[in-house]
Amino acid sequence: MKEYTDNEIIECLRSRKSFVVHWLSDRYMPMIRLMVCQKGGTIEDALDIFQDGLIIMLEKLDDKQFALTCKFKTFLYCVCEHLWKTVLEKRLASANYFVRRIEPEGDKDFTELIDHQMYEEIFHDAFETLDPISKKILTLYWQEKSPQEIADKLGYTYGYVRKKKCEAQSELTKKVKRHPGYMRIKRTEIAAREVVH
Repeated sequence: MKEYTDNEIIECLRSRKSFVVHWLSDRYMPMIRLMVCQKGGTIEDALDIFQDGLIIMLEKLDDKQFALTCKFKTFLYCVCEHLWKTVLEKRLASANYFVRRIEPEGDKDFTELIDHQMYEEIFHDAFETLDPISKKILTLYWQEKSPQEIADKLGYTYGYVRKKKCEAQSELTKKVKRHPGYMRIKRTEIAAREVVH
């Protein structure tokens, strides 16, 4: 297999040379698959994470100011590892949410109910400000539809759906964190920690 330097990889990605994507997949997909599978994922999860990682890399590399400060392999691994941790956190949060929903209301602490309701309202407010396509794609993802099913249903390409989902999740996260209610909750939590410590 021909070897490419980090600079060659970057230039090929910036020029959207498809052969380097295939090369990266052959070269680094096994490493990402091992990481994801060791941390509770499937081969399909690993493929999704690898593709999402490459999309993020492309976005970074499109910024001419961006400078790689480590090996490309290391950067790709870190991006994919961070993405997988985010997926695991969301799955855990989702599982906890459904567990909480089936708990008898009497078992819940009143403050927990208030917090949960506030977070739901913040999330809903942020979600409603997304563009219609982002909302449709995220809603279908949350219904556990595959990227191909979403693409077929909405009439988009597979690649567009994956890229748009990534962008929509990022935008939603930013909107939640910038929400006045979220910032207020975080300030209260920080103040409470300072009192405790």
